[in-house]
Amino acid sequence: MTAAFSAVGIVTADMSASLAFYRRIGMDIPAEADTQPHVEAELPGGLRILWDTVETVRSFAPDWQPAPGGGVALAFACDGPEGVDRLYDDLTAAGYTGRCKPWNAVWGQRYAVVCDPDGHWIELFAPLE
Repeated sequence: MTAAFSAVGIVTADMSASLAFYRRIGMDIPAEADTQPHVEAELPGGLRILWDTVETVRSFAPDWQPAPGGGVALAFACDGPEGVDRLYDDLTAAGYTGRCKPWNAVWGQRYAVVCDPDGHWIELFAPLE
């Protein structure tokens, strides 16, 4: 039996704040999702991002706690190196925490990291031209 990677799940303390962050990145998530305990959004290519509130997760796993230090990041491809800079500037100007300002990484990408409202690392990248 084989399993196919299909989705990434995010547990959030504040569904509305989390979805606002991902909308700002450019994801199409309907406004009525803000009040839901579980939300799904399909990305180009069929991969999905799933959000669950802490309360939803604790409804079936009462002792759930966030993993110490996280360890998982979501990466978003931008439209060129300037796109990384623009999106990083937009997100940090909106009050989101910047972890790594845009820089030219040794692996050939313009790269930056911001945090979503729950502290998850969100990588922004584009190939250097």
